[in-house]
Amino acid sequence: MILKKSLKKIREFLENSQNPVFFFDNDQDGLCSFLLLRKFLGRGKGVAVKSAPMTKEYFRRIVEFNSDAIFILDVPEVSKDFFEKAEEVNLPVIMVDHHDVNKKNIPKFVNYYNSFSEKKKQGEPVTYVCYKISEKKEDLWLGVIGCISDRFIPDFYDDFLEQFPELGKISKDAFDIFYNSDIGKIARIFGAGLKDRTTNVMNMIRFAIKSKSPYDFLNESKENSVFYKRFEEINSKLNKFVEKAKLNVKGNILFFKYAGDTSMSADLSNKLSHLFFDKVIVVAYVKGNLVNISIRGESIKSKVLKVIDKIENARGGGHNNAVGVQMNLESLDFFVEELRREI
Repeated sequence: MILKKSLKKIREFLENSQNPVFFFDNDQDGLCSFLLLRKFLGRGKGVAVKSAPMTKEYFRRIVEFNSDAIFILDVPEVSKDFFEKAEEVNLPVIMVDHHDVNKKNIPKFVNYYNSFSEKKKQGEPVTYVCYKISEKKEDLWLGVIGCISDRFIPDFYDDFLEQFPELGKISKDAFDIFYNSDIGKIARIFGAGLKDRTTNVMNMIRFAIKSKSPYDFLNESKENSVFYKRFEEINSKLNKFVEKAKLNVKGNILFFKYAGDTSMSADLSNKLSHLFFDKVIVVAYVKGNLVNISIRGESIKSKVLKVIDKIENARGGGHNNAVGVQMNLESLDFFVEELRREI
């Protein structure tokens, strides 16, 4: 948990900036974190980060926007080159995160805030932190979307149910809300929208910034029809992959490998972990000679990191129960078999 005095400090950084740039992770938690701060402040530009680590190539957006402050939301890894360029121009850099990371890699000039608790082995999503910073009741629905997408039910969920009882459901499982309620449907529309081409992603973000309530997304209209079309397209592909993946349970692991023009490994692994909560889920997206792997399982991170230490050019990280890994395709079979042994 980030202390109230730290939330106040982040709020001060926001209010003192005239043209901030917000770099956010390319998922619902990252997007909603940006939307909450952007709507709170009323100014600033947003840039989705799609690489890990966040490279110095993103620095050109700071020059392009003539930004006077840099906010990095839900992005655990930032390259040394990016930090060096930020230090050169002497702009304030504010990072808000919730991953378990080595803080030695964060330069001293960076204003760094992380909700991760070593004791709990988790931290509140960055969306949760950003809602506590803004505290705008009209944006409560965005706070809920970002949190449930990261499998977390925030302490303000009851307030949301009071405001929109017809959109949520009473549950102790965040993914139950995510997959089986209207607010969850909007969260999934956000996720699908982020997988569209850049023009449509920016249109969705602009629409979200001016939206006054969740019904602006939930009620299909001429303005949001493109988002619905993309959601139906992604959801259809996802459901087909889920049906195929169900046939791949072997012991206590469900392993599924796929390819295609759209990566949806995180979505697939999340849905499968909801359906097979007692299994370790391993979803591998193959693109050329590389493979991106999304893994879900109880306290799985330590086991995964132990295995990738044995594999050349493999890298990974994430949360205690949700991990992402990248490696060469030729190492995939070895990785899966070694993970079976670890489990």
